[in-house]
Amino acid sequence: MRGALAAIAVKELRDGLRNRWALSIALGLAVLALVIAWFGPAASGKVGFASLGATVVSLASLAVFLVPLVALLLGYEAVVGEAERGTLLLLLAYPISRGLLLAGKFAGHALLLAAAITVGLGGAALVLAATGAAAAEGFWPAFARLVTSTVLLGWAFLALAYAISAGAREKGRAAALALVSWLGLVLVYDLVLLGALVAAAGRLPAWLFATLLVANPADAFRVLNLTGEAAAEALGGLGGVAREAALAPPLLVAVLLAWTAALLGLAFRRFARRPV
Repeated sequence: MRGALAAIAVKELRDGLRNRWALSIALGLAVLALVIAWFGPAASGKVGFASLGATVVSLASLAVFLVPLVALLLGYEAVVGEAERGTLLLLLAYPISRGLLLAGKFAGHALLLAAAITVGLGGAALVLAATGAAAAEGFWPAFARLVTSTVLLGWAFLALAYAISAGAREKGRAAALALVSWLGLVLVYDLVLLGALVAAAGRLPAWLFATLLVANPADAFRVLNLTGEAAAEALGGLGGVAREAALAPPLLVAVLLAWTAALLGLAFRRFARRPV
């Protein structure tokens, strides 16, 4: 059983490497991260590494837009694409359960995404370190937290993509739902939350606002990368909410993992009921 799971995961990993998905993601992340970190302070009249807090906040803002979209594109056709190509029936003819098949495919995509994120952001960190940025206090721990939280964010949206794919009947519909999910969770949700905060004239309880933040994996990721002192000073709003509501990093990590587990559970349930 473990051998079959590993074989399916390796197959998905090899397909991703063969299609240069991982290379494209890693290079794209590395280049964009370096551009933002190096040229971000240009508005203030200088170029180069400015401060650790500003850099982490800028890179987190990049990741929260790019990584969920990449994860959704990577996984939205995991099931429905196999069905349209006629290969799903062939895969299910093997002596493996549906759950094992889905788990293996998710594991392969999750490893592919984690490797691409680690190489992309890690490569950018190494280049910045070579320029002397590593002399900033807490440089490596901050980047380690950024990479880890970005991987967890990617896994949450990859699980969402699998839930969409397992329930969709057509690949085009799955793609549309993935795009709408990205727009809703990454862009619209924050606008609605900000509107509610303004409408409440600042009287919205801190605990309620914090709960609404962690109800969205993208915002849980944002808060997780704003709980450091330097980052909170650079973008104090969410950092202040995190402190007041006691949203400690372990809790936020648990929230991201819980989102991944819940959405993956939904994907398993939908796949189990899906007619071939």
